[in-house]
This record gives sequence, C-alpha cells and structure tokens, in this order.
Amino acid sequence: MSALRVSWDGPVLQVALARPERRNAFDAALIDELAAAFADVGDARCVVLSGDGPSFSAGADIEWMRASVDLTYEENLADALRLRAMLDAIDSCPAPVVARVQGHALGGGCGLVACADVAVAEPRAVFAFSEVKLGIVPAVISPFALAKIGPSAARRYFTTGERFPADVALRIGLVHEVADDLDAAVGRVVTELLSAGPEAARAAKQLARAPLSAEETAKRIASHRTSPEGQEGLRAFLEKRPPSWGS
Repeated sequence: MSALRVSWDGPVLQVALARPERRNAFDAALIDELAAAFADVGDARCVVLSGDGPSFSAGADIEWMRASVDLTYEENLADALRLRAMLDAIDSCPAPVVARVQGHALGGGCGLVACADVAVAEPRAVFAFSEVKLGIVPAVISPFALAKIGPSAARRYFTTGERFPADVALRIGLVHEVADDLDAAVGRVVTELLSAGPEAARAAKQLARAPLSAEETAKRIASHRTSPEGQEGLRAFLEKRPPSWGS
C-alpha cells in the first residue's frame, strides 16, 4: 500500500501522508515516496503537504527505529542520506510548499515543517526536536530547522528535546500562522499563491532560499520585467484588470 495520497486540485498538488494508524511516522517506504513525489511536481502552482488522521507526523516509525538498532554504521549512513534526499526534495521543490500541521509534529515531522515555505498549524499542535530523548541528535533535519528557527531557539529545543505548543512554534518561526480553522487558513494561503505570477512565485522562492549579489539581483528583476509574465502583470496593474493567470 502507498504511504502517500497524491492528487491534483486544479493547479494545486495535494500530497498527504497516509499512515494515520502510525501517526504518519516515517519508514523507508514513506521516505522514498515523499522524495519521489517532490522530485517532479510538474507545473503545480503550489503543493499542500498534510497528514491524514489526528497527527501531521510523529517522526520515525517505532518499527523502523527498532530495525535500525541492528544496522551497521554504513547502513545507518545510507538511511540518513535517503532521509536527507527527501528533505532536500521538499526544500528545493520549485513550487511553493504549504504545510498543514495538526496534532503532533515530532522529530522528522518537525523537519518536514521546516522544509515548507509556509506552515500553518492548529492551536493544539505539539512540536518537538525529540531525538535527544532517544540518545541521538536531529542532525539530518538541523540545516532546515536552523534556517527557520535560528541558533538561539535551536540551542534550547535541540538540546532539551522538550515538546512545545503552537504559539511557541509561531514565536520562534517554525510556523507562520496558528489558526482554529486550519483548512480555511491553508485555503487563504493557497489563494494568495494562486494570485501571484506562476513563474514569479517560483523565482521568488529561490530568492528567499539563497542570497544573491547586487548585480545578480538587478539581472533577475530586469529579466522578469521584460518576460511575458512580467509584461502581462505590469500592464494588467496599469490597466486596472486581473492578470491572465488570475482570471
């Protein structure tokens, strides 16, 4: 059985973790399927990443962890590299990624949240970089988490492994919004993304991920201003009409 449900809602790609009986915990199959799903999102205007059932993702599956106890260093290294490849695929997905977070987002589940461009959580959501409670460290997810929460918050939550609520996740930058009506909040974000130029939204995501030189930023804006999409957007604004992608 697939560990994912992947479907299209118009130009929006919906990717749902589909192991609710395991609180959408990671195993090798889910990691491979997520990596494949994000490796090619086609011309999606955005991707919504969610989890079936009461929890977004509780991190590593207990049976998968039990099996890892008997793995060699080399086998554990290969496992970690597969996890990193999956996180890289989400983080570098050309289309903006929106995470819909409910219930638990623990360990690797926090890593998924950190890889999203926009994360919306319900007030009851609970987060933790819980690896140290098992005598290990959040090494693979650390680059993505550090980019979101910064070293100050990481030095507390990486080292204590403590659970923290949605309002703390909002304060430290792990999530961008906490909403009672999760679907409505995600829908508003998606509507905003669909109102942006498709090429511009993808290019803007890349600007946010990697700083550019002054010369390169000037080249980027000149290129987009003279592109068909940029010309359409500017003319639509001046003519007080919706652009072609928003009609």
